[in-house]
Amino acid sequence: MNQPERKEQTSLPHCPNPNCSQSRVVRNGSHRGRQRYQCRSCKTYFGETQGTPMYGLKTSAAEVAQALLIVMRRGSLRAVEEITGHKYETISVWLKRAAAITQVLASDLHLSQVEIDEFWSFVREPKRCSWSA
Repeated sequence: MNQPERKEQTSLPHCPNPNCSQSRVVRNGSHRGRQRYQCRSCKTYFGETQGTPMYGLKTSAAEVAQALLIVMRRGSLRAVEEITGHKYETISVWLKRAAAITQVLASDLHLSQVEIDEFWSFVREPKRCSWSA
């Protein structure tokens, strides 16, 4: 007999409510194409990016990471604006959130530590970045 293949269960996120004593999270539909969750213990609803640097962004993590990679390689926010079609100001916001996205750069784009270090030296160098404060 052939048994039907089971889909691999991905791990569900933990409840973001710090007062929740028991995290019993289940999938609960979607909103604008993004998975929603509910904690059955405390009745909290939340999205998959809540508590991450990607929370509130309308662009996918892969697209943000790709734009940041282009910034690193081209050295110009205007060039990234032309290539990706995203506004200069939007890309600046992504750069400010980039500290927490370093893990995505390493894992999803398979960047070496040297490339990540080059990226950070570019982001932190005020002479080359007119947007930095």
